[in-house]
Amino acid sequence: MNDELHQKFMQRAIELSRDNVTRCNGGPFGAVIVKDGHVIGEGWNQVTASNDPTAHAEVEAIRNACTNLQVFDLSGADIYTSCEPCPMCLAAIYWARLRTIYYCNTKEDAASIEFDDDFIYKEFAKEPSHRAIPMQRIHNHEGMQVFAQWKAQDGRIRY
Repeated sequence: MNDELHQKFMQRAIELSRDNVTRCNGGPFGAVIVKDGHVIGEGWNQVTASNDPTAHAEVEAIRNACTNLQVFDLSGADIYTSCEPCPMCLAAIYWARLRTIYYCNTKEDAASIEFDDDFIYKEFAKEPSHRAIPMQRIHNHEGMQVFAQWKAQDGRIRY
């Protein structure tokens, strides 16, 4: 893809973020997913508008693209986002199997306007029992039985 198209798609992501700020619907973040030179999904931050802490621009764009294409795998598609993805969005991008991430502002730029994702990045590096939100495993034989049932199921759809 040529530089002109990259600029066009990034400009759209920035436009979505700017529109969101103007409407006061959430944070200044927008994202566009592109496949074969065509926009297949768009999203903007809707955390405060929808009372959903997972409604980040990248997640919304992934949801939109998957709905539009009726798939859960976006292999071969790229995402253009107005800011470097937070840990949640980065994980969602990996789960969606997106090919390339193009971003404008950095996580440091986001921190400068009080969106500090660095705390979460640091938490992931810690042992689960040492995180700000402690994690404790409760062993349950029934839970493993469900895993075994799924693994043995004919026709399961792997993802």
